[in-house]
Amino acid sequence: MFGETASEAWQQRFGKSTPGTGGASVPANFFAHRSVRHFSNRAIPREVIQELVGAAQSAATSSNLQMWSVVSIQDAERREAIAKLAGDQDQIRAASWFLAFIVDLHRLAEAARSVGEDPAALDTAEFFTMGVVDAALAAERMVCAAESIGIGTCYIGALRNDVFGVKELLGLPPLTFGVFGLCLGYPAEESTAEIKPRLSNQAVWFEERYDREKGIGDFDARAVAFYESQGMNPGVNWSMRSGRRVNGTQMTGREAVKPFLTEQGLDLR
Repeated sequence: MFGETASEAWQQRFGKSTPGTGGASVPANFFAHRSVRHFSNRAIPREVIQELVGAAQSAATSSNLQMWSVVSIQDAERREAIAKLAGDQDQIRAASWFLAFIVDLHRLAEAARSVGEDPAALDTAEFFTMGVVDAALAAERMVCAAESIGIGTCYIGALRNDVFGVKELLGLPPLTFGVFGLCLGYPAEESTAEIKPRLSNQAVWFEERYDREKGIGDFDARAVAFYESQGMNPGVNWSMRSGRRVNGTQMTGREAVKPFLTEQGLDLR
């Protein structure tokens, strides 16, 4: 429903025209992603979700180990429960579908044991990292597929706000971890979701070696303009918002992640 051209989306994202002299080579929807938090009542058929899960399964996966799973939560009472566990966010209640993406080393351990192998390395940081990467690649492939057919999406990092509560609600076995949630739904007509600005290519793209001197360019100024347009903390720039996010005072329960991982058998040695 949003309908920006690739050039328009690029301008909103990076504050400048697309590279080169012609139109963008990459389809517009790859630049036009935004978090949709207001959904219509239009249901997404289960068959479409099955195809989207198939798209997610088609993402790259390390050594074909497929170290992720996804749990959909559709029952009204359980949806309310997961919403309360994950920051009490209304988009979780309103979405046509809510999915919890799981780092899943349990299935791999069971497969190994079934053929007489000892899955002794699954508690290492390497395998946990591989599982997080697998889950993220799968989810982003799903998001790109969903957006290509007009479905809005919103990631929910707050699934990690109460990791023990999520474990109980979803019945997660050892060697698993609910890493993030995903809302899927058709955007409401009155949705005002906007393309959020990002750092420039130059700030994140280093050629040959990491360049410590590049900095963030004009991003703070562009971020202030965006925040003010959204009625969000006038005068606060990206560095200020980000600094507050990483100063340790806004963990919102996620300080429990490390002891949770230990309890789940993911000691990350």
